[in-house]
Amino acid sequence: MYAGISLTLARGVDQDEFLINLGADLDELSERVPLFELRTRPLPDAPPTAQFSYAMYGTCGDWTYVLENGHMATWAGGYQGKVKSMTPCPDEEILCLTVNRYSPPAALIHAPGDGRTYWAEFGTATGRGGFLDLALTAEGAVFPSIPDVSEAEVVAYHEEHGPRLPELVFTAVGKYTDVVIDQAAVMAGDLPAVHLLMP
Repeated sequence: MYAGISLTLARGVDQDEFLINLGADLDELSERVPLFELRTRPLPDAPPTAQFSYAMYGTCGDWTYVLENGHMATWAGGYQGKVKSMTPCPDEEILCLTVNRYSPPAALIHAPGDGRTYWAEFGTATGRGGFLDLALTAEGAVFPSIPDVSEAEVVAYHEEHGPRLPELVFTAVGKYTDVVIDQAAVMAGDLPAVHLLMP
C-alpha cells in the first residue's frame, strides 16, 4: 500500500459518528490528540490478544478521511465481517483502500450510496463504469489483462508499473474525491488520531 497505509473515505456521515462506528473511544476522540502524542500513551484496555492500529483522521470538503497503519482498513474488515455499525446508510458513500497485508492483494471497496458495494483488486476497475473507474483508468491504475493483450505484455506491464500501482490508485481516488491530505502533517504525525481495534 502507499507508504503502508490504508485509507477510508466517507461522505454523508458526520466525522465523529463515522469514527465511533469504526470503534473509536469517545473520550479519546473528544481530546483530538495528534498522532505523535497518542503514540506516547498506553494502549486502551483490551484482551491480551487484541491489536490496535493508529488511525489519523480529518476532513476535506464533504469527505471524512481515516488513515491507518494496520494490516487492513478497519472499515473493510468490519464491513466484510458484517458489523452492523459499518454498513453504509442510504446516501452515505464509502471508499476504502485497504492494504490486506495478511491476505493480499490490496483492494479498493466502493459503496456509492445506492445499496451496492463494488470491490476491485488494485490494478483492476470496479466494473461499475462510473467516474471512479474512469479516474482509475486515466491514471494508469487499471492494468491490462488476458485476453485483451498477450501474457507477455501483461507481465511486462506489471514489471514496469507494478511498484507504482498503490501511488496510481491513491492519485486516481484523490482526483475522484478532490480530497487532498497534507503529506507533511501525515509524516510528522500532526493530524488528530485514535486507536482502532484491528479486525
